[in-house]
Amino acid sequence: MNRLLGTAKGEFFFKMTDARMGEVLAEWHRPQIITRDAGLVAAAHFKGEMTGGLKMLAIGTGATGNLLSPDAPQDTQRKLNNEIARKAFSSTTYRTAEGVAVSYRTNIVDFTTTFGESEAVGALNEMGLLVPYSTNPATRNPINNGPTNYDPSLDTQGLDLLVNYLCFACIAKPATAVLAITWRLSF
Repeated sequence: MNRLLGTAKGEFFFKMTDARMGEVLAEWHRPQIITRDAGLVAAAHFKGEMTGGLKMLAIGTGATGNLLSPDAPQDTQRKLNNEIARKAFSSTTYRTAEGVAVSYRTNIVDFTTTFGESEAVGALNEMGLLVPYSTNPATRNPINNGPTNYDPSLDTQGLDLLVNYLCFACIAKPATAVLAITWRLSF
């Protein structure tokens, strides 16, 4: 748990299916880490400086450690180690404590992104939620600081803010698969 955000927690749902046959190739649900930079986003929102918010999911192949058992994610992570794709959310949904989708505000939000057959193809093992500086997925402005030397005084204006981060055992996404990822944040 991130001490800066109290009881906030995150979890994600991963489902990869064969695009032609509909067969589920991989599916799981796990907790993920809320980064310290999520506190920067929250503070900017409360101050009225930030009108946007979470917009994209980034996915990569650069988790540190063993390929089948990467190092535990750190809340000081500020970018993916080897980002290969990012994409805007296909949907955002409020949920009740029981997980029911509702049309009114709650303290639980799902952010879903779907990568098609030709997108995010590779040996995936890291991903995260972003408040990007640019809404163009091809434009990347990472913070080149952290996780070991995290500097909270760094001016992050004009840079992407990584709000959540997760490492996982390598999953190969072929060009014949569709990958749907839902991140759930609870405050």
